Amino acid sequence: MARSKPYTPEFREEAVQLALQSSKPIAQTARELELNPDTLRSWVRRYERAHGKQSCPLPLDERARLKELERRNRDLEMENAFLKKAAAYFARDPR
Repeated sequence: MARSKPYTPEFREEAVQLALQSSKPIAQTARELELNPDTLRSWVRRYERAHGKQSCPLPLDERARLKELERRNRDLEMENAFLKKAAAYFARDPR
């Protein structure tokens, strides 16, 4: 039976942070660190259970852009609904 390598807590922490901050899949990050993907995945799960799932908050400019896009989307949805109603009105038989 193969014995696992003893990894230092510092190495585990760095590997977890790298996996969480990277846009790469955990398996690819694990291969780059020469780890078993399941090992890194279990470290990440354990970290998320202990610290809660951490999502990086958006920077201020991105939040403003997102808010503007959401407002624009609402406006376009209202315009689209109005145009559908207008098209239905004009499609009726003119008697």
